[in-house]
Amino acid sequence: MSPYPTHVIILIGPTASGKTELAIEIAEYFKTHIHNIDSRQIYKSMDIGTAKPSKNQQKKIKHFLIDIEEPINPINVKQFQEIAQKSIKREIKQNNLPFLVGGSGLYMNSITKGFFVPDVPPQTNLRRQLEELGQEKCWDLLENCDPVSAKKINFADQIRTIRALEVFYVTGKPLSTLKVQKPPDWRILELGLDRNDLKERILQRTKNMFLSGIIEETKNLINKYGSDLPILETIGYREAKDVLNNYSSIDEAIELTTTKTIQFAKRQKTWFRNKNNPLWLNNKNLLKDAIIKIESFLS
Repeated sequence: MSPYPTHVIILIGPTASGKTELAIEIAEYFKTHIHNIDSRQIYKSMDIGTAKPSKNQQKKIKHFLIDIEEPINPINVKQFQEIAQKSIKREIKQNNLPFLVGGSGLYMNSITKGFFVPDVPPQTNLRRQLEELGQEKCWDLLENCDPVSAKKINFADQIRTIRALEVFYVTGKPLSTLKVQKPPDWRILELGLDRNDLKERILQRTKNMFLSGIIEETKNLINKYGSDLPILETIGYREAKDVLNNYSSIDEAIELTTTKTIQFAKRQKTWFRNKNNPLWLNNKNLLKDAIIKIESFLS
């Protein structure tokens, strides 16, 4: 019998809050492994720009769901959900305590809350046509074909509006009728990590990324996969690409990456508050607080 019958621990928090370091300390204490739930660390050759755990850190503690695919083959939420759930079930079978760590709220919740996400790949031509129509027209279309989704999606949110329309046009069914929830029967403890000095941490981490070779990494990705690789449009890589094309200086790239990352962290925090409601850890002694909360959950 497992000492932890289907207990699952989760550590979530905004980018640059120090999840990786804390997670390794927790995993060492509880003699377990880490499941990475970060939508970009799943790709190979993207180490610096995604702040992937270093080779040393990965030697210390085994990490699952890292480097599972080439960046040229994007993995959607549904595919990731299936891969991750299999991996976690395997851990449970081997009497280990699954420990999920990451900042991608949608990916995390698809696993723990069991969202069924429609398996509809991006429709490039359809997206282009919808973008040309403009957000106001798209919103009217959505209200007609999927009023339930229209109520949940902010009027100004073009990305989610277009995605909902895309799903409707491909499947013939409203997105709202396709999203069902079947949570796995795990007992879950969600811990949250947040920092008062997050902005300073983000600036420092961004500087480190540019010092430790994100520009070189971006250049290698372009050489290997071409400059149209969609994931190169994400924060950090987009700015490194601009430096390579002489559109901006390194200092400007650092400044812009920092600003965008701060905005992203803000959205993550809102998501965690609204959709997750974790037990927030005490910043005075993170490890000690985490251990106390986990031990009490396991007992």
